[in-house]
Amino acid sequence: MSEGDATSVDRRWLTALRAPVRAVREDLWTVARDPLPRTGWLGWLPHVHMVLLAVLLLMLNMNDLAGSGPMPMVSLLAAAQTAAPVVALFRPAPAWWLSALALFLVAHLRWNTGPDTHWPWTAGGIALHSFVLLLLSLRVRPFAAVTALGVTLLLGQYHSVVAPPPEYNGVLTEWGLICFSGAVAVGSSLRTRRVARERLVEQQVLTAGERARRTLLEERNRIARELHDVVAHHMSVISIQAQVAPRLIEDPPEALKENLAGIRENAVEALTELRRVLGVLRAGDAAADGVRHAPQPTLARLDELVANVRGAGLTVTKETTGVRRPLSPGVELSAFRIVQEALSNAMRHATGAAVRVELGYRSDALTLRITNTPPRTPPTHPAGAGHGLLGMRERAAMLGGELAAGRTPAGGWEVTAILPTASTSPAPTRVHAKDSAEDPV
Repeated sequence: MSEGDATSVDRRWLTALRAPVRAVREDLWTVARDPLPRTGWLGWLPHVHMVLLAVLLLMLNMNDLAGSGPMPMVSLLAAAQTAAPVVALFRPAPAWWLSALALFLVAHLRWNTGPDTHWPWTAGGIALHSFVLLLLSLRVRPFAAVTALGVTLLLGQYHSVVAPPPEYNGVLTEWGLICFSGAVAVGSSLRTRRVARERLVEQQVLTAGERARRTLLEERNRIARELHDVVAHHMSVISIQAQVAPRLIEDPPEALKENLAGIRENAVEALTELRRVLGVLRAGDAAADGVRHAPQPTLARLDELVANVRGAGLTVTKETTGVRRPLSPGVELSAFRIVQEALSNAMRHATGAAVRVELGYRSDALTLRITNTPPRTPPTHPAGAGHGLLGMRERAAMLGGELAAGRTPAGGWEVTAILPTASTSPAPTRVHAKDSAEDPV
């Protein structure tokens, strides 16, 4: 092993040894407030029970300590031991120090008592300190809890090792060891379980967030592919028109030829770059390969979509209001996909429902409203966080529009979208057409 490897190993060992010391210092040598949280539907009831139990144990402890020394000293120690579990509800580390010091002083106070006296601990003191250790173990790391147990036993047994009394009744000593160790074991186990559960919840939240981000990226990727197809189509048209235009004019000027050649060259260059981007976006996407050369749908195919949905057994009514006009390719594509996804969701989650599709052409926007009645039978697909609603929102946001979805007062579902548009039609026609299942298109 080289000198560098040995140094690295020593550093790791030093770090491993420092970790427990740091845990003990941070968990036990502190006065920080660490309140015991409320317990579900029980609320503050466990806290109230702890206070009442401490009061009852005060009487038992006072009775055990009677005759051990001056009454003021006995009362002070009994009050300290009784207050420790109550303080541990909010500040467990200081409460443990208080209780451990009280145990040490009680052993010292009762050192020269009769042979029938329980020593070094009393029954009440054992019970009170067990609760303190339990409350401490619920809040500190296991190594710190075990350290607190060891310090407690050392303080309690100090006189037994250094200068034990000539005669005493030590039957409670074994019970003290059992109660203290059991309290630490139970508290540490509950804390470990709680920490594991909290970490699992945190991991689930992180996983859900990561899944949502991945879903968002997938939807944006899919939308980008479709819009790239639209842009690539128009760039191809520009390139072809720039190439053909000089032939449509007899003796075109050289300046015109140069400008058209530059337009075509730029269009071809842009088209090449678009194809490279499309290649990256479609890499590893088998579904995209099948539709690589398929034209992207527009609202002109909406009647075909509605007919297909009706063929699947869904009752659909379509209504168009306003001035029908051609829209930009991005708006046409997004509007078609939003309606398509809304109808797909209705087929999956609203079996037997009646669906109404409304298109409203306004001077500055296209409004979409897809509503369905409550399902007649339970849905065949379980409800879940799919890509559909996210994709619809992304399409609307991309165009600077808005989309809202939610339940209707009647128990159905509604999707409403407003997509900003720019009028591109030279001769719009006013329509108010209704299309229903009884009057197919």
